[in-house]
Amino acid sequence: MLQANETKMRFKRIARLDWDAIAGIIAAAGALILEMFHVVEPTVVLAVVLVVLALLLFRDLRRETREERLLEIVQHTASLMEKCQAALSLPEAVLIGPGHLRSESERFANEAHGAMTCFNVCLLMFKPQSLFDKLLRPAIENPRVTSVQFILDEAERENWRTEVLPKVQATSNPDKVLEPRWRKLKQEGVSFILADDADRRTEALLSFWGEPFMARMADQQVPRYVFRINGHSDLMSRLAEMERQHRMTA
Repeated sequence: MLQANETKMRFKRIARLDWDAIAGIIAAAGALILEMFHVVEPTVVLAVVLVVLALLLFRDLRRETREERLLEIVQHTASLMEKCQAALSLPEAVLIGPGHLRSESERFANEAHGAMTCFNVCLLMFKPQSLFDKLLRPAIENPRVTSVQFILDEAERENWRTEVLPKVQATSNPDKVLEPRWRKLKQEGVSFILADDADRRTEALLSFWGEPFMARMADQQVPRYVFRINGHSDLMSRLAEMERQHRMTA
């Protein structure tokens, strides 16, 4: 096996030799030897040398043309790759339906960094322990999340006290969840969660109150569809401004 590999390597080295140049050198050397023994005239030697030089020049010109063509192909391919990459760039928003809502919320919480803000969310979705463990506990126990701040409508005070706060206190990092900021948010038609991603760009899970984005259950509304807003979206600046205005309001 080793001998076969060595033989193969020798053939590869031989194949890489410049046989055109070697043949030209042999022809020129042969002509010189023949001229030394007075077998041929000096003019014949000169003619052979000129022919060899012409053939080598033609070969180099042909190789240069191939290299230029190859360079054009490479540049064209690079241009196509750039266009494909631009076409495959992340969209500003992605609609998440009921079948993927829990998994997307869990992914968002697990991958979040920095301070997380939950704006105008319905606390009913945290009422079942299983949903709390899927949607909120991952953020609380995520070591990369420094705090969780709720900005809630005043009508959610009782739900917070009876349904959410006891579950928060049973987690391993209850102090990470700050006291909610209570506001009058009934006029706001949106609900969203903000957090930084691994690249320190703020992204959001955005939903709208009412059909078809919310489903009514027991006189409450819970999300049915949400938009994942990626960090490069122009919408992020507006959501961050809304969060800032309500957070700073006395």
